[in-house]
Amino acid sequence: MLAIEIIDKVLKNISRPIPKLSGTEVLIKVVAAGVNRPDIMQKQGLYPPPMHASDIPGLEISGIIIKIGRKVRNIKTGDKVCALVVGGGYAEYCVADAELCLPIPSNFDFIHAAAIPETFFTVWSNLFDRAQLEKNETLLIHGGSSGIGTTAIQLAKAFGAKVFITAGSAEKCLFCTKLGADMAINYKEKDFVAEINNSTQDKGVDVILDIIGGNYFSRNLKCMGTDARLLQIAIQNGAKTEISLLPVMLKRLTITGSTLRSRSNRFKRKIAKQLLKQVWPMLESGKIKPVIHTVFPLKEASKAHQLMESSEHIGKIVLTI
Repeated sequence: MLAIEIIDKVLKNISRPIPKLSGTEVLIKVVAAGVNRPDIMQKQGLYPPPMHASDIPGLEISGIIIKIGRKVRNIKTGDKVCALVVGGGYAEYCVADAELCLPIPSNFDFIHAAAIPETFFTVWSNLFDRAQLEKNETLLIHGGSSGIGTTAIQLAKAFGAKVFITAGSAEKCLFCTKLGADMAINYKEKDFVAEINNSTQDKGVDVILDIIGGNYFSRNLKCMGTDARLLQIAIQNGAKTEISLLPVMLKRLTITGSTLRSRSNRFKRKIAKQLLKQVWPMLESGKIKPVIHTVFPLKEASKAHQLMESSEHIGKIVLTI
């Protein structure tokens, strides 16, 4: 099969054997695969795959099941699914845990379906499981125009939260407000701390979803309200910062973080069930939908990475096979 391998921090087209599956897995003929920041980090040597995972990048796919393991009962060959995987998505065939395969919403094509798993699993597990975001609470999303950001805007609004976002251009800010954000802050022109505190009458926000890290950390503390929760899910500005612990104590702040790829299948299966119950009806009805920016053929995966690294995209980048 055609696959993409990382060789000396460069993506290369190679030929690989079709992967074998265990009793609880299925083999999927991949039609489309999502591109995500962890793929970029893996290429740079900063995010190695977990033990026993494929070294081929790609964490989310859509396609058709062509073979099932002997213990699989919930799906069958011929089913069209999207799936969260720990690697191997940039290829013509990929194995996935059967319970991490979800049916493609009836109004979706394979491209939009491939853009669901990684971002929706991540956003759901952080905003609604870890942070327990509630109706009428306020949420600040850094990187509002990213795949994570556009997903978080839609889900948070669907469940009744007020949403603030930061983005790096007027075009991105406008897009996010059209998508549902209540306020968009161009961080290149305005101080998001001052803007948030002014808009909330110095009360601050209840929840922050941050993919930036670095010097944003201390600034986040300044615009968090009492009992607010900070979710650190990526560190594009670096992993180190210096903060004062005083506001953490005085405002009873909760600071947490997570990565999804290394979590157990048992944990991910719980998220899959929650998504199927809580979010799939919204996808089926068209109330929410992944934002697709650009589609590249698999052989041009390097161009897809260049676009993501430029940060000029809005929403998701997808590869087609």
